[in-house]
Amino acid sequence: MRVALVHDWLTGLRGGERVLDELAQLFPDADLYTLVHVPGSTTPRIDALRIHASPLQRWSGSARHYRELLPLLPWAVRQLRIDGYDLVVSVHHAMAKSARIAPGTPHLCYCLTPMRYAWDAVDVYLGRGLRRAAAAPLLAALRRFDRASAGPERVSRMVAISEYVRERVRRHWGRDASIVYPPVDVETFRPDGRPPDDFFLLVGAFVPYKRADLAIETFARLGRRLVVVGDGPLREALARRVPRNVELLGRVSETELASLYARCRALVYPQEEDFGIAALEAQACGRPVIAFARGGARETVRPLSGPPDSAARATGVWFDAQTPDSLAAAIAHFEDAEPWFDAKLIRSHAERFSSARFRDEFQREVQALLEASGHEPDAAR
Repeated sequence: MRVALVHDWLTGLRGGERVLDELAQLFPDADLYTLVHVPGSTTPRIDALRIHASPLQRWSGSARHYRELLPLLPWAVRQLRIDGYDLVVSVHHAMAKSARIAPGTPHLCYCLTPMRYAWDAVDVYLGRGLRRAAAAPLLAALRRFDRASAGPERVSRMVAISEYVRERVRRHWGRDASIVYPPVDVETFRPDGRPPDDFFLLVGAFVPYKRADLAIETFARLGRRLVVVGDGPLREALARRVPRNVELLGRVSETELASLYARCRALVYPQEEDFGIAALEAQACGRPVIAFARGGARETVRPLSGPPDSAARATGVWFDAQTPDSLAAAIAHFEDAEPWFDAKLIRSHAERFSSARFRDEFQREVQALLEASGHEPDAAR
C-alpha cells in the first residue's frame, strides 16, 4: 500500500508528534505532508519519512512565526496535493484534515481536537475586547472552512482521541467518531524506586489554554517549590513574574523529563486538555496528578473521592475551578492524602494506555476503513 500521513506542522515534540511517531512505526514507508518542517525538532523516525512541506516552508521565519500566519493556513494546506495513495491518515488539530486529497482515497482523520482557537478557546486566545471583534470575520471564515473539510466526502472515517473530543466533533462538524486513546510510552516513563523529592512539576507548552499562569500564581502564594518544563510564546512574559520558589527549565530531554516525573511529589495539571499525555506519563512514573476536572483529565485521572486513606484507590486529585483558591485547596487536599497514594496502582492505571494498545486499536480502525472502502484490509498490516 502507498500511505500518506498529514500533520499540521513539525516544529517540536508534543503530544501530537508522539502520536505521529507511532504512526511512522506503523507505516515506515509513508510520505508525510505538513505545513512547516524543522528538521530535528521531532524524532528520528519522523525525520526518516519522505517529508513534503507547504509553500510556507520557503519563508525563513515560518518555523518560529507559523501561528501568526493563521489567515494564510487554509490556502497553504490546500497546496498540499495528495494523489496516488491507497490510504491517507491525517493527525489533525488545525489544518491537517483539509489537505487536498484525491477523490475516492480512503482518508482517516485522527482528531486531536477541532481547531481550538476557532471554536472552544476563542476567549482564551483573543479575550472579549477589540481584538476579538476585529478577528470576528477571520474566525467566521475559519469555521466555515473547518466544517466544510470535515464532511464524509472529504474524511472517510473520523477517530477522536477521547470522549471529550468526540463530543466536540459532533457539535462542530456534525460527525460521529470512534475513540482510540493516544499512546503513552510506559517503557520510557517508569518509577525509579526512590521516594519523591520536595517539588511539584508542571509540564507543557507556554500557550494560553495550558494555564501555566494559574499554576505560577498559586505557587507564589503557597511558597511550595514548582519546577516548570516547557517552552512557547508566553514564556518570556511569564518569566518576568516568576517567584523564587518557581524554576523554569525550558525544554528538557526525554530522559530528564522521565526523571523529573519520577522524582516529583505530584504533577500539576491546570488546563482543560483534550486528552493529556503528560498526565499519563506522570502516572506511568507512579506519581499522582492534581488536575482541573474538565476535558481529558476526567478520562485519565482517577480522583480521590473520600477521606485521605481512600487515596490508595486514586491516581490524583481534581479541582473544579481555574482559580488560585481552587488549585490551592486541591494541593492541600493532596498533601493530606499524600502518604496513602499507591505508586504501583497509579502505574498500573497508566499501563492501560500503552503504545502497543494504541497500535492494535489504530490498525483495527484502518482495517475497518479499508473494508468499508472496498480495499484489502490485510494491506494495512
